[in-house]
Amino acid sequence: MLVLLPPSETKSDGGDGAPLDLGELSMPQLTATREELVQALVDLAADQEASSLALGLGPTQADEIERNAKLWVSPTRPALARYTGVLFDALDAGSFTRAQREKAYRRLAVGSALFGAVRAGDPIPAYRLSGGSKLPGFGTLASLWRPELSGALTAEAAGELVVDLRSGVYRQLGPVPGAVTATVLTEQPDGSRKVVSHFNKHHKGLLARAFVLTRAEPADIDGAARVAARAGLRVEVASATELVILT
Repeated sequence: MLVLLPPSETKSDGGDGAPLDLGELSMPQLTATREELVQALVDLAADQEASSLALGLGPTQADEIERNAKLWVSPTRPALARYTGVLFDALDAGSFTRAQREKAYRRLAVGSALFGAVRAGDPIPAYRLSGGSKLPGFGTLASLWRPELSGALTAEAAGELVVDLRSGVYRQLGPVPGAVTATVLTEQPDGSRKVVSHFNKHHKGLLARAFVLTRAEPADIDGAARVAARAGLRVEVASATELVILT
């Protein structure tokens, strides 16, 4: 199976890997667009005001522009260790055994505005670019990625089950037809349900962790639901392609 995670705005610094080599990333059919975007961010970083405007940064976030300026020369680390935040805290990759980490590298991928998507083990630098950003001289990132990312992800899945946990803006970059999605809903005292951002990210992280730790090889939504339930999540099959996780 292939589990697609959303990226995070926050990323760890540093790394002990060699500088970015696009040839080392999964889905090589995306290399040309990746190179175009990386160079565009490096060039944009020479103009702090333009960078701040395009990336939606405040006056205290100059370090994010500096990250982009050094994309070709800064150290890398596996994507699984690069992204941080609520979802990745719940995934808790730091607790994986070596075998579990290798399984995570095989099963998990992360959506990315800069790289389209990367496997969890792909070596990447810290960067700043959001799915809704619009760079000078480019259209929307969705218009740039969609023609090739959907096909690349479908090919990467190789006919296996895809569980797409990306947020809407990243799913639009490259939809995967037939993928299982997960909606996290919090039940209110009156029985109504609503989305709460923190719980959404946390429980998607727990779900991704369940898919790494399980020995099962789910091939359909019912199999995915069983893995979630065995991991202690309250889960419902809402449709042929949607799981609901209740908090």
